[in-house]
Amino acid sequence: MLQEVLLAGDPAEKVDFMIHEVFSYQLFGQTVRITTSHVCLLIVVLTLIVFFIAGGQVFRHASEIPSGFQNFLEIIVEFLDGMVDKTMGKRGKGFRNYIGTIFIFILFSNISGLLGLRPPTADYGVTLPLGVVTFLLIHINEFKYNSVKAIWKDKCSPLPAWFPLWLPINLIGDFAVPVSLSLRLFANVLSGTVMMALVYGLLSKVAYAWPAVLHVYFDLFSGAIQTYVFCMLTMTYIKNAIGPDEVPVTKPKTEKEQDEAAEPEKEAA
Repeated sequence: MLQEVLLAGDPAEKVDFMIHEVFSYQLFGQTVRITTSHVCLLIVVLTLIVFFIAGGQVFRHASEIPSGFQNFLEIIVEFLDGMVDKTMGKRGKGFRNYIGTIFIFILFSNISGLLGLRPPTADYGVTLPLGVVTFLLIHINEFKYNSVKAIWKDKCSPLPAWFPLWLPINLIGDFAVPVSLSLRLFANVLSGTVMMALVYGLLSKVAYAWPAVLHVYFDLFSGAIQTYVFCMLTMTYIKNAIGPDEVPVTKPKTEKEQDEAAEPEKEAA
C-alpha cells in the first residue's frame, strides 16, 4: 500500500504519476474505491488539523514576547492578514479565515511531493471544488452588496442595459472562473508531478541526490507561486463582485467653521 501511495519509491520499481486504487469496499451494493489521491489528501488534512490544534494551543497560552513556534505562527497570520487587507480593503476582514485556510491547504498540498506523496492538487477532483466554492462566494457577495439593477447593468456592459447583446458572453465569462481557477492550479501541479515521475522512471539508475533540486523548483517554488496566484485571483474576483468600499460623504464646512479652523493658523503666523 505504501508503495502505491508514494510517488518516489524504490528506483528499481516503475514510478508513474497515475492515480491508483489502494483498496475498495462495498457500500449499499456499490463498489467504493479508495485511490492514492484519497490517501494523500487524508494525510494532508490530518497533518493540518494537528497543526491548527497545536497553533490554537500556542495562541491560548501566548507570551508577550513571541519565540519559536509562536513567532512562526504570528509571521504566517500577519502575512495572510496583510495580503487580504491590501487586496480587498475594509470588507476583506470577513474573508481572512477562508483565504488563510485555502492558502495553507493548497501550499501544503503542493509541497507534499517533498515528502514523497502524490500532491492532492494534482487531482482535478480536489482543485475543482476549490474553484466552485470561490465561484459561490463571488456571486453570493455580488447579490449581497449590489442591487439587481446594478448587476443586470454590469452583465450587459459595455452596452446599455436595455440592449443585452453581451449578456451571454459575460455569463460565459462568469462560469469560466471556477474552471480557469481549478485548471490552472491542477495543470501546473500535475506538470511538476509528471516531470518528477519521468525523472525517477527514466533516470532511475542515476536519480540520486540531484533530483532534490528539481523538487525544490517543482514542489516548493512552483507550488508557492500557484498558491499565491489562486488566492490573489480569488480575492480579486470577490473584491470586484462586492464593488468599491463605501466612501463617507462629508458635508461642506460653513463659513463659521472655516473661520474657526483658520484662527489657529493666524495665531501661529
